[in-house]
Formats: sequence, structure tokens, C-alpha cells
Amino acid sequence: MTFSIPDRWVWDFWLTRDGEDWHAFYLHAPKSLGDPEARHHNARIGHAVSEDLRDWQRLPDPFPAGPTGEWDDLATWTGSVVRTGNQWWMFYSGVSTLDGGKVQRIGAAVSDDLLMWEKVSQNPLSEADARWYEKLDFDAWYEEAWRDPWVFADPDGEGFHMFITARVAIGPAATRGVIGHATSGDLLNWEAQPPVTDSGTYGHMEVPQQISIGDRHYLLFCVPGRVQPGVDNALTGTGYLIADSLLGPYRLGPTPFVFADPQGSLHAGKVIEIDDEYVFLATEHNGPGGSYVGRISSPMPVVVADDGGLSAISARK
Repeated sequence: MTFSIPDRWVWDFWLTRDGEDWHAFYLHAPKSLGDPEARHHNARIGHAVSEDLRDWQRLPDPFPAGPTGEWDDLATWTGSVVRTGNQWWMFYSGVSTLDGGKVQRIGAAVSDDLLMWEKVSQNPLSEADARWYEKLDFDAWYEEAWRDPWVFADPDGEGFHMFITARVAIGPAATRGVIGHATSGDLLNWEAQPPVTDSGTYGHMEVPQQISIGDRHYLLFCVPGRVQPGVDNALTGTGYLIADSLLGPYRLGPTPFVFADPQGSLHAGKVIEIDDEYVFLATEHNGPGGSYVGRISSPMPVVVADDGGLSAISARK
């Protein structure tokens, strides 16, 4: 069973588990806008809960966009949730009317129960650092990319990492897309670091997810065909990279997509571990004829090959 809202488009999502419950946070916008592309600057974060990733109960939105003049007053975008002690932190992207939604920044909200959230007063917590990353430059790109934070604790030490949709400041403008990196010791104070991937292939690499399987480290990302210059018949979907250590260097996986097709039917997917097995959920993106769908798929099995390849088994193949 998919998760959908009759009068709203639903897309990018992130998951966290609390006991037997899976909590999904996702982007949504009203279908009354007419044009699906208008959803981006009207996006809000929603919340739903499930015990099996199939039957979902919609819950109240965790928080609204910011008041007029704030860094997140136009739209709130994709993020992730991490737990530290007895507190949950949600990191999310925001854009503002002050710059027409062209500059992306990252902030956070905290909760004791995943239901009631309060934005931290220090927001925004992170933005693109010109030492490594492209700032707003309309001659190079149409926005300043610094979004989709994937935050996780360092498994071998202290502190936290944040992987980020970003673009480097040098190289051909059409292929500057990278996964950016920042570190923190306390989740409030973040220091930008060099990217964990190389540029030169994509215009951007969106909605990152880090997951480790055995002794391999995976970095998932979604990429539409239109930002893969020089690739004939480029596919749209969820790709992945592999590394021998958490922070790379990352290399292309053997497949190299978890799932992709010319239509872009599934996008911005996540690989989730359940009882030593892996499943894939994604946004049901484009339907036949290119019409936008906007709902979250049911879980589908993931095959982990001996060479490290990841492939989702879907009826859409």
C-alpha cells in the first residue's frame, strides 16, 4: 500500500524508527496549485507513522514554515532525523522570500517524542562555504545549492557528520554537483568540510543517504536525466556510490542505480534495513506520459550482490 494524500502531492521523505513504529517525514504541497513544478516553493514537512511501512496514519505536520522574513519563510524542504540521548533532532532545508527562494540553508528542530517539535533559536545552522562550494551565481546555476541534510553520528568516534546536496565552486558549470560535508560535535555548531564525492558527472546529486552493509559504505543519491550532460538516453532514479571507509573516497557502484528508468517513475529512494534484510521505498514520481504522481511507494526488496551491487526489485522494471 502506498502513502498518498488525495488533495496533495507527496514526495521526498526520510524515515526513523522508534520501537515498533516507523516515522516518515515527507514534503507535501496542494494539488490546487495546478502545476506540479510549483510545489517546490510551497512545500511543507508532513508526518506519518506505520508499523510495517505499508499502512500509514497521517499525523499533524511537525512545524510550519517560518514567519515572514525568516530564512525558511517560503518553503521547508528535505532533511533527516537523528537521536541523541533522549532527544530527537530533525535537520531540514529552508528557503526564504528575501532572496526569492534562490539560496538554500539548513536548520534544525528538536523533539522529545517525534510529535511536538521546536525549532532551535540558532537557525540557520549551516550554509554553503565559499572555500569549497558554489555560492549564488546565475551565470553558473539557477540557485545556491545547500540542502537535503543527511545527519548521522560518527560510528567510530565522537561527533556527527552531515552529507548535503551541494555544488563545488570550480569546474564546468553543468557538472559541479557533489555531496557536500559538514561536521559537528554538538549538532548546533557545524563546520563545512570538503565534499565526499568528486564533481564532473552531474549537475546536482540530491537527497543523499548513507548506509553501511557489511564492510561496505554506500552513499545513495537521486539524479534526474536532465542533469547528466553528455549521457545519451540518461536514466532518472536513485544511484549509489561505494566506499571502503565512511568518508570515502566513493566510487560508482557496479549497477550503478538502485532503481532508474527513462520515465523517472521512482525517485529519491531510501534503502532501509529490517530484520537483516533490505527494502527500497521511493517517491512515485512520473506516471505514463510524464504526468506527476506524488506519493510514496510500498517497500520493495533489495538484492545485495556479492560485488556490492544494490538493485531494487520492482514491478515497474
